[in-house]
Amino acid sequence: MDFSLAALEQAVSIRRQIAALEKRLGALLAGRTGASKPSGSGKGGGGRRRLSAAARAKIAAAARARWARVRAGRGGAKGKPKASRKKGGLSAAGRKKLSDMMKARWAARRKAQGKRR
Repeated sequence: MDFSLAALEQAVSIRRQIAALEKRLGALLAGRTGASKPSGSGKGGGGRRRLSAAARAKIAAAARARWARVRAGRGGAKGKPKASRKKGGLSAAGRKKLSDMMKARWAARRKAQGKRR
């Protein structure tokens, strides 16, 4: 690829104009909240942000306070056992009814298969 000197100078000029426009755009967006920095500025990376020890302690204290409010609203101590909840909502009569329905369904299926064979 052979470029003439004039073409190279024009390309460099355009590149400088782009850089200047990007700088102006970055300055305009820097004043807005939530605006990201231009891609070429600042540190590279994208690694994890680190919290200071004081910030971690503050967050932990807030979490402890939230849990204390939850426990206080519950009206009991930590070790208090919960009221046991009845498992399964079927009575003996309901289980028998379901059993009979399934047996009837299976019998109908066996009867239908017998006709096809």
